[in-house]
Amino acid sequence: MTPRERAALRFAEKLATDHLKVDDELWAEVRRHFTEAEVIELVAHTTIYIGFGRFNEIVGLEPA
Repeated sequence: MTPRERAALRFAEKLATDHLKVDDELWAEVRRHFTEAEVIELVAHTTIYIGFGRFNEIVGLEPA
């Protein structure tokens, strides 16, 4: 796994489990590996998938 992939996964996991703990250090790490446009895409896609997962849980859908 590349440092870029590790940064993205670390960010996504923190966003999913405790978004209030996405701190300046983590943002700096993400920004070292991604352009501003890529950061926006990373945040958008991550939050969409988190939302889908929570929706599925609420309505009782099983993963495909």
